[in-house]
Amino acid sequence: MDIYPAIDLKDGRVVRLTRGDYGTAEVYADDPAAVARSFAAKGARFLHVVDLDGAKDGALSNYDAVRSILAATDMFVEIGGGVRDERRVRAYLDAGAGRVILGSAAVKNFPFLCDMAEKYGEQIALGVDARDGMVATDGWLETSREEGVAFCRRAFEHGVKSVIYTDIARDGAMQGTNLEVYRTLRREVPGLAVTASGGISSLEEIRALREMGVAAAIVGKAVYLGALRLEDVLKEAQA
Repeated sequence: MDIYPAIDLKDGRVVRLTRGDYGTAEVYADDPAAVARSFAAKGARFLHVVDLDGAKDGALSNYDAVRSILAATDMFVEIGGGVRDERRVRAYLDAGAGRVILGSAAVKNFPFLCDMAEKYGEQIALGVDARDGMVATDGWLETSREEGVAFCRRAFEHGVKSVIYTDIARDGAMQGTNLEVYRTLRREVPGLAVTASGGISSLEEIRALREMGVAAAIVGKAVYLGALRLEDVLKEAQA
Protein backbone atom coordinates (compact mmCIF):
# COMPACT_ATOMS: atom_id res chain seq x y z
CA MET A 1 0.00 0.00 0.00
CA ASP A 2 1.29 3.43 -0.94
CA ILE A 3 1.42 6.27 1.59
CA TYR A 4 0.78 9.88 0.66
CA PRO A 5 1.67 12.46 3.30
CA ALA A 6 -0.52 15.51 2.74
CA ILE A 7 0.23 19.16 2.13
CA ASP A 8 -2.83 21.40 2.23
CA LEU A 9 -2.22 24.93 0.95
CA LYS A 10 -3.94 28.11 2.08
CA ASP A 11 -2.51 31.55 1.34
CA GLY A 12 0.70 29.87 0.21
CA ARG A 13 1.26 28.17 3.57
CA VAL A 14 0.90 24.61 4.83
CA VAL A 15 -2.21 24.24 6.96
CA ARG A 16 -4.50 21.57 8.36
CA LEU A 17 -8.26 21.84 8.79
CA THR A 18 -10.57 19.98 11.16
CA ARG A 19 -13.61 18.39 9.51
CA GLY A 20 -13.23 20.64 6.50
CA ASP A 21 -13.91 23.86 8.40
CA TYR A 22 -11.79 26.67 6.95
CA GLY A 23 -12.17 28.56 10.21
CA THR A 24 -10.13 25.86 11.99
CA ALA A 25 -7.07 26.27 9.74
CA GLU A 26 -3.85 25.79 11.67
CA VAL A 27 -0.62 26.91 10.03
CA TYR A 28 2.18 24.35 10.25
CA ALA A 29 4.76 25.83 7.88
CA ASP A 30 5.41 28.83 5.68
CA ASP A 31 7.57 26.91 3.19
CA PRO A 32 5.64 24.10 1.43
CA ALA A 33 8.68 22.97 -0.54
CA ALA A 34 10.65 22.44 2.67
CA VAL A 35 7.83 20.28 4.03
CA ALA A 36 7.89 18.21 0.84
CA ARG A 37 11.65 17.73 1.16
CA SER A 38 11.26 16.64 4.79
CA PHE A 39 8.75 13.97 3.77
CA ALA A 40 11.06 12.73 1.03
CA ALA A 41 13.96 12.58 3.48
CA LYS A 42 11.90 10.25 5.66
CA GLY A 43 11.34 7.86 2.77
CA ALA A 44 8.07 9.05 1.23
CA ARG A 45 7.77 8.41 -2.50
CA PHE A 46 4.29 9.92 -2.94
CA LEU A 47 2.72 13.24 -1.97
CA HIS A 48 -0.87 14.50 -1.82
CA VAL A 49 -1.35 18.24 -2.33
CA VAL A 50 -4.60 20.20 -2.06
CA ASP A 51 -5.11 23.85 -2.96
CA LEU A 52 -7.73 24.78 -0.36
CA ASP A 53 -8.19 28.27 -1.75
CA GLY A 54 -8.71 26.86 -5.22
CA ALA A 55 -11.23 24.32 -3.91
CA LYS A 56 -13.32 27.17 -2.57
CA ASP A 57 -13.07 29.77 -5.31
CA GLY A 58 -11.43 28.10 -8.31
CA ALA A 59 -8.53 30.57 -8.40
CA LEU A 60 -4.87 29.66 -8.94
CA SER A 61 -3.62 31.65 -5.96
CA ASN A 62 -1.37 28.80 -4.72
CA TYR A 63 0.11 27.88 -8.09
CA ASP A 64 3.59 29.19 -7.19
CA ALA A 65 3.55 27.09 -4.02
CA VAL A 66 2.49 24.03 -6.02
CA ARG A 67 5.29 24.59 -8.53
CA SER A 68 7.82 24.91 -5.70
CA ILE A 69 6.64 21.59 -4.26
CA LEU A 70 6.87 19.86 -7.63
CA ALA A 71 10.40 21.18 -8.11
CA ALA A 72 11.57 20.27 -4.61
CA THR A 73 11.71 16.45 -4.89
CA ASP A 74 11.26 13.58 -7.32
CA MET A 75 8.20 12.25 -5.47
CA PHE A 76 5.06 11.31 -7.38
CA VAL A 77 2.71 14.21 -6.60
CA GLU A 78 -1.07 14.24 -6.96
CA ILE A 79 -2.75 17.64 -6.82
CA GLY A 80 -6.35 18.72 -6.42
CA GLY A 81 -8.46 21.66 -5.38
CA GLY A 82 -10.34 23.87 -7.82
CA VAL A 83 -9.56 21.87 -10.96
CA ARG A 84 -12.56 22.74 -13.10
CA ASP A 85 -11.31 22.66 -16.68
CA GLU A 86 -8.75 20.95 -18.89
CA ARG A 87 -6.53 24.01 -18.89
CA ARG A 88 -5.90 23.53 -15.16
CA VAL A 89 -5.37 19.79 -15.63
CA ARG A 90 -2.80 20.48 -18.34
CA ALA A 91 -1.08 23.20 -16.28
CA TYR A 92 -0.48 20.83 -13.36
CA LEU A 93 0.64 17.92 -15.54
CA ASP A 94 2.98 20.16 -17.52
CA ALA A 95 4.43 21.44 -14.23
CA GLY A 96 5.31 17.89 -13.23
CA ALA A 97 2.33 16.51 -11.30
CA GLY A 98 1.84 12.78 -11.65
CA ARG A 99 -1.91 12.89 -11.20
CA VAL A 100 -4.65 15.50 -11.04
CA ILE A 101 -7.70 15.11 -8.80
CA LEU A 102 -11.17 16.15 -9.97
CA GLY A 103 -13.67 16.79 -7.20
CA SER A 104 -16.43 19.39 -7.45
CA ALA A 105 -16.12 19.53 -11.23
CA ALA A 106 -16.70 15.77 -11.42
CA VAL A 107 -20.00 16.11 -9.57
CA LYS A 108 -21.22 19.20 -11.38
CA ASN A 109 -19.99 18.19 -14.83
CA PHE A 110 -19.80 14.40 -15.00
CA PRO A 111 -19.07 14.36 -18.76
CA PHE A 112 -15.95 16.44 -18.05
CA LEU A 113 -14.71 13.76 -15.63
CA CYS A 114 -15.36 11.08 -18.24
CA ASP A 115 -13.57 13.05 -20.96
CA MET A 116 -10.53 13.68 -18.78
CA ALA A 117 -10.37 10.04 -17.68
CA GLU A 118 -10.53 8.91 -21.30
CA LYS A 119 -7.89 11.39 -22.44
CA TYR A 120 -5.41 11.20 -19.55
CA GLY A 121 -6.08 7.74 -18.10
CA GLU A 122 -4.42 7.11 -14.75
CA GLN A 123 -3.22 10.70 -14.58
CA ILE A 124 -6.76 11.55 -13.45
CA ALA A 125 -8.26 10.59 -10.09
CA LEU A 126 -11.71 11.22 -8.70
CA GLY A 127 -11.78 12.99 -5.35
CA VAL A 128 -14.90 12.14 -3.33
CA ASP A 129 -15.36 14.10 -0.12
CA ALA A 130 -18.40 12.77 1.71
CA ARG A 131 -20.50 14.27 4.47
CA ASP A 132 -22.96 11.79 6.01
CA GLY A 133 -22.41 9.61 2.97
CA MET A 134 -23.23 12.35 0.44
CA VAL A 135 -20.66 14.01 -1.82
CA ALA A 136 -19.68 17.55 -0.79
CA THR A 137 -18.43 20.19 -3.23
CA ASP A 138 -16.90 23.69 -3.38
CA GLY A 139 -14.29 23.18 -0.70
CA TRP A 140 -16.74 21.06 1.34
CA LEU A 141 -19.05 24.07 1.72
CA GLU A 142 -21.96 22.50 -0.22
CA THR A 143 -23.48 19.01 -0.16
CA SER A 144 -24.77 17.41 -3.35
CA ARG A 145 -27.44 14.75 -3.86
CA GLU A 146 -24.84 12.21 -4.96
CA GLU A 147 -24.33 9.25 -2.63
CA GLY A 148 -20.60 8.68 -2.22
CA VAL A 149 -20.17 4.97 -2.92
CA ALA A 150 -22.72 5.02 -5.75
CA PHE A 151 -20.90 7.95 -7.35
CA CYS A 152 -17.61 6.04 -7.17
CA ARG A 153 -19.25 3.07 -8.87
CA ARG A 154 -20.69 5.24 -11.65
CA ALA A 155 -17.33 6.90 -12.23
CA PHE A 156 -15.58 3.52 -12.41
CA GLU A 157 -18.12 2.30 -14.95
CA HIS A 158 -17.23 5.33 -17.07
CA GLY A 159 -13.49 4.74 -17.07
CA VAL A 160 -12.16 6.29 -13.84
CA LYS A 161 -9.43 4.07 -12.37
CA SER A 162 -8.68 5.74 -9.02
CA VAL A 163 -10.66 7.45 -6.27
CA ILE A 164 -9.55 9.36 -3.19
CA TYR A 165 -12.38 9.01 -0.68
CA THR A 166 -12.54 11.28 2.36
CA ASP A 167 -15.08 11.14 5.17
CA ILE A 168 -15.23 14.83 6.10
CA ALA A 169 -16.43 14.11 9.65
CA ARG A 170 -13.20 12.20 10.30
CA ASP A 171 -10.76 14.52 8.52
CA GLY A 172 -8.32 16.17 10.90
CA ALA A 173 -10.32 15.06 13.93
CA MET A 174 -7.71 12.55 15.16
CA GLN A 175 -10.49 10.09 15.97
CA GLY A 176 -9.79 7.38 13.42
CA THR A 177 -10.77 6.87 9.81
CA ASN A 178 -13.98 5.36 8.43
CA LEU A 179 -12.78 1.81 7.82
CA GLU A 180 -16.27 0.58 7.01
CA VAL A 181 -16.69 2.80 3.96
CA TYR A 182 -13.42 1.47 2.52
CA ARG A 183 -14.58 -2.10 3.11
CA THR A 184 -17.77 -1.20 1.26
CA LEU A 185 -15.88 0.33 -1.66
CA ARG A 186 -13.58 -2.69 -1.93
CA ARG A 187 -16.57 -5.01 -1.90
CA GLU A 188 -18.88 -3.09 -4.23
CA VAL A 189 -16.34 -1.64 -6.69
CA PRO A 190 -13.51 -4.20 -6.53
CA GLY A 191 -11.69 -2.97 -9.65
CA LEU A 192 -11.36 0.61 -8.38
CA ALA A 193 -8.05 1.70 -6.84
CA VAL A 194 -9.09 3.32 -3.55
CA THR A 195 -7.09 5.84 -1.55
CA ALA A 196 -8.24 6.23 2.06
CA SER A 197 -8.21 9.79 3.39
CA GLY A 198 -9.37 11.47 6.55
CA GLY A 199 -8.70 10.81 10.21
CA ILE A 200 -6.02 8.13 10.06
CA SER A 201 -4.35 8.29 13.45
CA SER A 202 -2.93 4.83 14.26
CA LEU A 203 -0.76 2.13 12.78
CA GLU A 204 -3.60 -0.32 13.40
CA GLU A 205 -5.68 1.58 10.85
CA ILE A 206 -2.82 1.48 8.35
CA ARG A 207 -2.63 -2.27 8.86
CA ALA A 208 -6.40 -2.72 8.46
CA LEU A 209 -6.45 -0.69 5.25
CA ARG A 210 -3.51 -2.63 3.84
CA GLU A 211 -5.11 -5.95 4.68
CA MET A 212 -8.41 -5.05 2.99
CA GLY A 213 -6.58 -4.20 -0.23
CA VAL A 214 -6.80 -0.42 -0.23
CA ALA A 215 -4.32 0.92 -2.79
CA ALA A 216 -3.11 3.92 -0.80
CA ALA A 217 -3.66 6.02 2.30
CA ILE A 218 -3.20 9.71 3.01
CA VAL A 219 -1.78 10.82 6.34
CA GLY A 220 -2.00 14.40 7.53
CA LYS A 221 -2.57 15.84 10.97
CA ALA A 222 -1.38 12.74 12.87
CA VAL A 223 2.05 13.14 11.24
CA TYR A 224 2.16 16.91 11.73
CA LEU A 225 1.27 16.55 15.41
CA GLY A 226 3.73 13.70 15.96
CA ALA A 227 1.07 11.16 16.90
CA LEU A 228 2.43 9.03 14.05
CA ARG A 229 5.98 8.89 12.74
CA LEU A 230 5.97 8.88 8.97
CA GLU A 231 8.77 6.31 8.97
CA ASP A 232 6.59 3.93 11.02
CA VAL A 233 3.60 4.48 8.72
CA LEU A 234 5.70 3.70 5.65
CA LYS A 235 7.06 0.56 7.27
CA GLU A 236 3.60 -0.69 8.30
CA ALA A 237 2.17 -0.01 4.85
CA GLN A 238 4.76 -2.34 3.32
CA ALA A 239 4.70 -5.01 6.03
